[in-house]
Amino acid sequence: MSRDDEMMHRAIELAREAAEAGEVPVGAVVCDEETGAVLGEGRNGPIAAHDPTAHAEIAALRAASQAVGNYRLTGATLYVTLEPCAMCAGAISFARIGRLVFAASDEKGGAVLHGPRFFEQPTCHWRPTVSRDEVHADEAAGILRDFFRARRSV
Repeated sequence: MSRDDEMMHRAIELAREAAEAGEVPVGAVVCDEETGAVLGEGRNGPIAAHDPTAHAEIAALRAASQAVGNYRLTGATLYVTLEPCAMCAGAISFARIGRLVFAASDEKGGAVLHGPRFFEQPTCHWRPTVSRDEVHADEAAGILRDFFRARRSV
């Protein structure tokens, strides 16, 4: 199993945990690109935390920054199950993440390939290399679809 597969698989597990907790199922993992060590992980938690910034990416970035003792994560890759929103794209830029890998695209709320296309803006000071994980895209999107379908039927 490749590192990308392994890390996205973990992010998907975190997304499932978020769904079980009643949160929108998004998971994220930050790993050191050189060593492959997991530096931080997170899952969505705005409802439980009463915090609109408690997105999976923010939680993973915070944990990774604490682990390395620096808010700059230049040698790190962020794996996330859903295309980041504008807030998370800003945090990714400020953290100077070297590489972003995401699975499901988000036409409505995404800010990387959709919406404001954050990293393409001239005011964006740091742009990670962005990759779309097509292998896990359907699985990640399915988890989200199932979650919202169940919420609408209640």
